[in-house]
Amino acid sequence: MGFFDKLFGAKQEEEKIMTKSNIGIVLGSTREGRVSPQVGAWVKELADKRGDANYTIIDIADYKLPLLGEVGGDASGAAAWSEIIAKQDGFVFIVQEYNHSISASLKNALDYLRVEWNNKAAGIVSYGSVGGARATEHLRGILSELSVAHVRVHPALSLFTDFENGTDFKPAAVQADSVNQMLDQVIPWTTALNTIRK
Repeated sequence: MGFFDKLFGAKQEEEKIMTKSNIGIVLGSTREGRVSPQVGAWVKELADKRGDANYTIIDIADYKLPLLGEVGGDASGAAAWSEIIAKQDGFVFIVQEYNHSISASLKNALDYLRVEWNNKAAGIVSYGSVGGARATEHLRGILSELSVAHVRVHPALSLFTDFENGTDFKPAAVQADSVNQMLDQVIPWTTALNTIRK
C-alpha cells in the first residue's frame, strides 16, 4: 500500500467511524417490577459487540410524559424526549404484552412525537406469555402510521422459558441469534433511510 493509499484509506476509515448510525433501545414499560431494563441491557450488550452502530438505552421512565393532552399534567420532560428521539437514526423497541397490547406508557410516548419518528427503521424485541406477539402486532400498526420501517425478524421472549419465576431474565441461547438477525435487518434499513432524511 502506497503513501496516498494509506493516507486516504485512513481518512475513509475515519469517516466510516464518524457516520455510524445512532440506534435507540427504547424500554417500553414504566411499571413497578418491570423487567424491560434487564432485556434492554442484554440487547445492548449483544448489539455493542457488533460495532456497527452507536447503541443507547432510552428509558421512557426517565422523562415526565403525562397522558398527552391531560389538563395540568407536568410535561416538563417532553422537550428532552423530543430531543433524544430526534437524535436517533433507528430503534429497537423492548415491548411487553399487557392485555394483548403494548403498555400505555409506550403508546403515550409514541403519540407525543411525530416527525422525530418519521423515516427511521426499527426492530422489536418482545416478551410475554406468548412471547409478546400480540403486542408486537399492535406496535407494528402504530409504527407504520408514524412512517417507521419495522423489520420482519422479531425476537419473542417467553415468560415461561426465558425468565425464571417470571422476573429473572435468563434467555435461551437461540434468542441471541434472533437479536443479531434482527439487527442484521435494522442496520441496512437505517442506513438506507438516512439518505431520505438528509
